Amino acid sequence: ATACDSYTWPENGQTYTTSGTYTNPTTNAAGCPNIVTLNLTINNSSTTSESATACDSYTWLANGQTYTTSGTYTNPTTNAAGCSNIATLNLTINNSSTTSESATACESYTWAANGQTYTTSGTYTNPTTNGAGCSNVATLNLTISNSTTSTESATACDSYTWSANGVTYTSSGTYTNTTTNGAACSNVATLNLTINNSSTTSASVTLQPSCTVATGTITVTTPKEAGITYSIDGSTYTNTTGIFTSLNPGTYTVTSKNSTTCISTGPSL
Repeated sequence: ATACDSYTWPENGQTYTTSGTYTNPTTNAAGCPNIVTLNLTINNSSTTSESATACDSYTWLANGQTYTTSGTYTNPTTNAAGCSNIATLNLTINNSSTTSESATACESYTWAANGQTYTTSGTYTNPTTNGAGCSNVATLNLTISNSTTSTESATACDSYTWSANGVTYTSSGTYTNTTTNGAACSNVATLNLTINNSSTTSASVTLQPSCTVATGTITVTTPKEAGITYSIDGSTYTNTTGIFTSLNPGTYTVTSKNSTTCISTGPSL
């Protein structure tokens, strides 16, 4: 007889677990001794065990099955001796991971995940390995906003108050004012300013030598610059010589407008 692991002999009801030759003495029908001999081969069942670690899933070669969770799995088969073989798999499944973050920056952004600097908005990924030895894909949702600039030019007499910052300037030059634009980035406003200065006007009064003459003369003594228009009494009398004659008695205010159109008010005579 051949058996797996053990064999119970019907002749005597004995169970054997090892190969061998066994006998059972009895008495035959004639009342004489009868020796029954058993030539026994015992083949043993077998077991195998293996351990495996995988990311997300594992396909066991023993049975072609794919597993996605950690656990202990078995696969019964028959060994070469025709007895059972139980294969055991001790499986550890580690999971891949993902992370996601959003960021907003002005002009550029350096992602700490990979040290890369980005200058345009977009979605960026960085594959790495997590603590379990599986893949980790980090995602960056990035918005890049830009700084802005603006430039204006202005010409004024004597002084100019810039509406961008409320500062009053009295000399020509280029001035800047840094603020924050609607995207929360810097905005640099530039003012190209020309300041023209008003001039000083002085005048003298010439009286007629005779009290019978009821008119007089006003002469502007300074400045005598080209392109200056002189006026007295508002716009009643205007010329470029600065000499006003045949004036009736009264009070007159001398003004001048220079070549930069800046106005100076002189004395009242």
